Amino acid sequence: MGLDLGALFHDYHESLVRMLTRRTGDRGRAEELAQETFARAVAAPPLNPRPWLFAVALNLLREEGRNAATRERRLTLVRDEDHVAPYEQPDEAYEREETRLRVRAALAQLSERDRDVLLLQAEGLDYDAIAQATGLARGAIGTTLARARKRMLDVYTHGDGGEHVARG
Repeated sequence: MGLDLGALFHDYHESLVRMLTRRTGDRGRAEELAQETFARAVAAPPLNPRPWLFAVALNLLREEGRNAATRERRLTLVRDEDHVAPYEQPDEAYEREETRLRVRAALAQLSERDRDVLLLQAEGLDYDAIAQATGLARGAIGTTLARARKRMLDVYTHGDGGEHVARG
């Protein structure tokens, strides 16, 4: 029985790209990483595709290194400009962009593990799938999520030592 790549792609592509976009800030780069993830699925068909795909995608992201991540964050500011609706008032667009930047800055302040767990849960993965994708024990997922949410809220509402969003 072979891998049905079409079904796998249909079921998981958008969710995978959305999570990767949230991590990289760059939809184009997220698409490339997702494509590589699916290529690896063809090479080594997974038994449990959903957590496997997310684990591979996160590993690919880590392999890129910090220099690529910094470059991609800068590109985000340019690429996200096309998301403004034509009827949106300038002050609404500004406020939406400020909120997006604050969320990205708060996510950047989290540890990689906490950020991954939050984003995987946001994509609808359950505790078992998050544990498989991250390598954490299932019993640690609830505690990790609670800590990550609290840290995210603290950083979002109060900032973190005055660090700026565009830091390198």
